[in-house]
Amino acid sequence: MRSIRNYGVAIVTAVLVTLRAYAQIPDDSLKIYAVNVVKTPPFRKQFTGDAIYLGNGLVITAAHVIGHWPFFTRPRVLIADQDLPAKILKEGSFEETDLVLLSIDDARLPMRLRLRRNPLCKRPPEIGATVLDVATTGTDRVQIISPLTIMPELRRRLDSLISSPKGSGSGLFDNDYKCLVGIVSGEVPKYKYVTMNGRVIPTANGLAGFFVSAAKIADFIPAKFHF
Repeated sequence: MRSIRNYGVAIVTAVLVTLRAYAQIPDDSLKIYAVNVVKTPPFRKQFTGDAIYLGNGLVITAAHVIGHWPFFTRPRVLIADQDLPAKILKEGSFEETDLVLLSIDDARLPMRLRLRRNPLCKRPPEIGATVLDVATTGTDRVQIISPLTIMPELRRRLDSLISSPKGSGSGLFDNDYKCLVGIVSGEVPKYKYVTMNGRVIPTANGLAGFFVSAAKIADFIPAKFHF
């Protein structure tokens, strides 16, 4: 009887370990939305950056991934093993709203992508929440962190932060609702505050990533392209 009981405990333990390990694996199903944007500046090497497919032939990435002179760099989108020319529908700037909205001919996409729609999250994630960074190279888990971790003069502009830098133009997703949390823009130094001789002094504490939130993306995309 004891051996049977021990055997049952072993099975339950193995199942729980397997479930915990599975829960720690990022959800690669979201990688279907990860694409690359390619630009070729005159007399310079080709550059490839991250971007996210929204559906209906729309692609979004950080504006600085495209650069200041997209007319000359002629951006293209690498998606579903195809290299498609891209049209710029709206372009922001790194200093203001670091986004650019592109369109491609979705008639050339496979049906599994043509039917996809990538929704924006309606609510911002809470501080401490885990989100998925999604790029063509893979997915990774990061945490939403407070603007209090960066210098005060940057907190108003960079109010959407993640615990570590990720590739510009990659997408942050809510893993439960499968909606887009934001588009990664860049990195910024983190600080922690220590008391020395009665004074509070900021000390360097690595780097954070900052992103353009879903709310700002919704404001950026023209109404006729919403779905």
